[in-house]
Amino acid sequence: MLGMSVVAVTILSLLAAPADSSVNPAPTEKITLDIKTINGSGCPAGTATASADVASDNTSFTVRYSNFTAKAGGGASALDARKNCQINVLVHVPQGFTYAIAEVDYRGFAHIESGASALEQANYYFAGTSPTARVRHTFPGPFHGQWHATDTTDVAALVFAPCGEDRNLNINAELRADAGTSTGSTFIEMDSEHASVDTVYHFAWKNC
Repeated sequence: MLGMSVVAVTILSLLAAPADSSVNPAPTEKITLDIKTINGSGCPAGTATASADVASDNTSFTVRYSNFTAKAGGGASALDARKNCQINVLVHVPQGFTYAIAEVDYRGFAHIESGASALEQANYYFAGTSPTARVRHTFPGPFHGQWHATDTTDVAALVFAPCGEDRNLNINAELRADAGTSTGSTFIEMDSEHASVDTVYHFAWKNC
């Protein structure tokens, strides 16, 4: 079957109070990013990995997963149907700047039988702050190909990391598969084995 794509755009509903809406250009000094911990049923230690790279213009960073797949039907167990992966990352920013997550592009690959469905949802939060609300993207079957979902935050609702402090960013992504009335195998994945399945987090920058 020819590949198809699904695009969903949702405004993030943030649990924290809106921050100052002034946004500045990205700093020119190169920023770095360190993944501190990776855990979850979709990326258990020793069986899966994730990596992250910062864009050369400091406007975003990319996360790549391996073996992050939820599946249902075709002999899959109940535990296979729901997988999550939480990444704890520290973004090192130049002095005098802070950042927020303005937009996130999620991509992956899925095969969803007729009568089945799949779901992707994610949220993030800085250490010591409230998580953003989980934004759900549901994909009904039949479907076979790459999927794409985008979460966007209004400028006035951006939540910035505290100025002058190193606060780790927690990223929690979840995949679910539901066989529904189907009899075949359904899966949804964010797996670097397929091309163009990177998850891209777009920065908003502000001067402190």
